[in-house]
Amino acid sequence: MLSVIIPTEGAEHPAVATLAALVPGAATGVIREVLLVDRGDNGVIERVADVAGCQFLPFNGPRAAALAEGAHQARSPWLMFLHAGAVLDHGWIDETMQFIQRVSDGDRPRAAVFRYARSPYSDFTWRDRARSVARVIAGPFADQGLLIARDHYERLGGHVPNAARAEARLLRRLGRSSLTLLHSRIVTV
Repeated sequence: MLSVIIPTEGAEHPAVATLAALVPGAATGVIREVLLVDRGDNGVIERVADVAGCQFLPFNGPRAAALAEGAHQARSPWLMFLHAGAVLDHGWIDETMQFIQRVSDGDRPRAAVFRYARSPYSDFTWRDRARSVARVIAGPFADQGLLIARDHYERLGGHVPNAARAEARLLRRLGRSSLTLLHSRIVTV
């Protein structure tokens, strides 16, 4: 049903936090596979993938190319892109399934992002305030994840491998009219 692609930079803690939030989705059968695309060279993420039962993809290239390669290797008809350290709210499974069903039954391709929530354990700085205003004005950021049908992703051209800010460019190509903001929250640790 769903392949989750997580680009990592060799850091264990953020990857493990994201994987822990995905366990209920794997247990219910929503998640078919998780691909950890690692641009680090320290072997840490390979061990995490082995322990967690994920697919490990080492990659020495730009982040956008790593995301594109993860999408290419994924086997499911739906793709979910999450940053390492992103933790999804407990209600994400039901809402994701409802969204997929609604889009599959409809005639208009759509994608979705999760509602951004600040970690309750972090200090609220002026930078956080500026980013909150920017989210309202410019639309969602890449750290809000992306849920998209594989065929829609491919029609849009996916992540352009050598483009700067490829995730933001993909969100812009989707446009606000074809992007759904889910109620489930995503917090970055």
